[in-house]
Amino acid sequence: MTQQPLGKSIVIWAMVAVVLIVLSAPTIVVLGASFTSGNIIQFPPQGFSLQWYAKIALADDLRSAFVRSLAVALICTLISIPVGTLAGIALSKYAIKFERTLQIYLLLPFTIPLIGSGIGLMLLFGEMRILGQIWPVGLACCVINLPFMIWAVMASSASLDPDLELAAANCGAGPISTFFHVTIPGVMPGIISGSLLMFILALNEFLVSLLLTDARTVTLPVQIYNSIRSIITPDLAAISVVFIVCATLVIALLDRLVGLDIFLKSK
Repeated sequence: MTQQPLGKSIVIWAMVAVVLIVLSAPTIVVLGASFTSGNIIQFPPQGFSLQWYAKIALADDLRSAFVRSLAVALICTLISIPVGTLAGIALSKYAIKFERTLQIYLLLPFTIPLIGSGIGLMLLFGEMRILGQIWPVGLACCVINLPFMIWAVMASSASLDPDLELAAANCGAGPISTFFHVTIPGVMPGIISGSLLMFILALNEFLVSLLLTDARTVTLPVQIYNSIRSIITPDLAAISVVFIVCATLVIALLDRLVGLDIFLKSK
């Protein structure tokens, strides 16, 4: 293998360093500001204190909003698993009429501005008299993020050896038995990665939650937005760190269950 020129290596590593700094700088600033002993957000922090974490732990409104966000994320994930799994397997393995049209339709959540989707869902749920409840927010998060689940399952389904299903059929297994004992285990990496991604996206969803909740059912992102409209205090940085920790735990779980290399190859 030929060795790269020294100048080219320096340029490449300099670009990598710049990218890493740009990506990590906001997280470092928020993390440092959350430990300040002062009363305003500043970096470097003024002293070191855990008072802001204690404050958010004792704040009933923040705890309730976080629990509601977890409920929204759980509802979104539970809906997306069967729907996204079946849709991903069907689009990957079977010849379906208007398949191209369906694939284009699945891109609509990305082509339509999120504010448009949110307003449409708000009007729809308003007519159904279900605005202000938690489960419609989870359903809405599932609708706008479902393509991620479908694509993750499609990637796993496309790599599944069709001979395994044929072998199961030759051994006397029926279609349902083959589906649950061969197909589902085969696409399980896609199901796991897609469901974890759906969970974290729903947990962090702001705009749709803002349009579909009221003062009694605000989620944590909406609660943060309502707080920064008046004053930005270090407790908001502490809440942001909680979100960062949740995302990190999801990534660690994804790496443990599926493997980040497999997940990244499926994208």
